[in-house]
Amino acid sequence: MKLQQLLSYTRKAVDEYQLIDEGDKIAVGISGGKDSLTMLCGLHGLMRFYPKKFTIEAITVDLGHPGFHTDKIAAFCEEMGVPYTVVHTQIAQIIFDERKETNPCSLCAKMRKGALNEEIKRLGCNKVAYAHHKDDIIETMLMSLLFEGRFYTFSPKTYLDRMDLTVIRPLMFADEWEVSAFSKKYGLPVEKSPCPADGYTKREYAKQLVRRLNSEHPGAREHMFAAILNSDIKGWQNRIKNPRMNGK
Repeated sequence: MKLQQLLSYTRKAVDEYQLIDEGDKIAVGISGGKDSLTMLCGLHGLMRFYPKKFTIEAITVDLGHPGFHTDKIAAFCEEMGVPYTVVHTQIAQIIFDERKETNPCSLCAKMRKGALNEEIKRLGCNKVAYAHHKDDIIETMLMSLLFEGRFYTFSPKTYLDRMDLTVIRPLMFADEWEVSAFSKKYGLPVEKSPCPADGYTKREYAKQLVRRLNSEHPGAREHMFAAILNSDIKGWQNRIKNPRMNGK
């Protein structure tokens, strides 16, 4: 995937789901993975020509895993002129060493989001961008069906009233393989996750299941995404098709 295609996906999401408003200050959560770094590039590129002016702030929550470094990410952000903040925590030690959690992902996500949101508010941002791509959205829907018995996935835009903060997902139309290709093509400073639970989760199970279904029934993956786009799941009904043609 080239930068032009990434910008096209990003603008499509922003326009069709009204993700960005004039004067927004958007926090970009940077995990160090290919997804968040690709999203940073997309928003940074969009910022230069989008009619609604906005700014971005990159933030990494360092969970405290040994071997996790942010030097290259910091240099990357500096090169782009994007302010970058690292929030140092001891979340890894609490979860793995002190509590010895056997299913650590839920608690880790909660604590990580808490640390991220606190920094977001300190920086005065009114929105935060999460790097969920098309595959993440489909996998979440499948996990909800299998493990919760409901047809659900997270929406393109969600307002958190307790935090007075809006979550947006501008990478939602990009396929994971395209994100991987973009990351390699442009040499993004990806920092591999040192988490011991990485790759052994329900999400990984759902990812492999989607691949199998699509292999056995070509097009199944796109059909699942189309079902989400056309669903009544909260937040997905607000789509404006061809917004620029409609004068939006």
